[in-house]
Amino acid sequence: MRDALLASFIASCFTGLGAIPILLNDKVSHKLYDTLLGFSAGVMIATACFNLIELSLKTGTLAQSVFGIASATVFLYLVEKSIPHLHSKYPHFKDNPMSIKLKNGILMAVAITVHNMPEGLSVGVGYLASPKIGLMLAAAIALQNMPEGLVVAAPLRQAGVSKAKCFLMATLSGITEPIAAFIGIILFGLSKAVLPFGLAFAGGAMLYVTFDEIIPECHSHGNEIAATFAAIIGFIVLLLLNAVFGV
Repeated sequence: MRDALLASFIASCFTGLGAIPILLNDKVSHKLYDTLLGFSAGVMIATACFNLIELSLKTGTLAQSVFGIASATVFLYLVEKSIPHLHSKYPHFKDNPMSIKLKNGILMAVAITVHNMPEGLSVGVGYLASPKIGLMLAAAIALQNMPEGLVVAAPLRQAGVSKAKCFLMATLSGITEPIAAFIGIILFGLSKAVLPFGLAFAGGAMLYVTFDEIIPECHSHGNEIAATFAAIIGFIVLLLLNAVFGV
């Protein structure tokens, strides 16, 4: 358990690294923003399909895998009803522009914090299946956490929040990952019989977040082509990571 929590914690810290461009340059173009999010989407889709769900199918039954994916979808749908989306269409406030950007930045930080939970869960459940798989998942999530850190920090900086606070909030947005990893280990570590369901649940959760939040967001600023190519690159990078780790 200790190794899984440590790996998840290190991966969560990469959201802070993603905020470093904001420390060097206050403005980040929408094209770069969407491209990085697209890359993140590609990594998450490949991780969910080729690591979590594929392993679920190998270690359990088709029914367990389907039920796990469906359960994650329903669970996150219920959760998101009270949580703002990445791609929410914010109303046109009568406040000054800086106030609007601050509100959007805070909502973005909340959304990223919540959607990091499936990522942490995947690391915890992955370690239960195999330490090698858990480590590979932590590496993949660390890789795609960096764009998310930028997503949190950029609107806050544009709203006038200090660079130090932007970096801190980006880093803290990943804190749910080791917590979710711990919960995953406790819930699905009780019996090997429920592990296939746990793997499918984690994979389904990652797919839901990607399709419901990340892809709509990176396709909402006219940079669909750049985001799509970046998603394919992210997908391929994950395949290469699997080869490196021998998974």
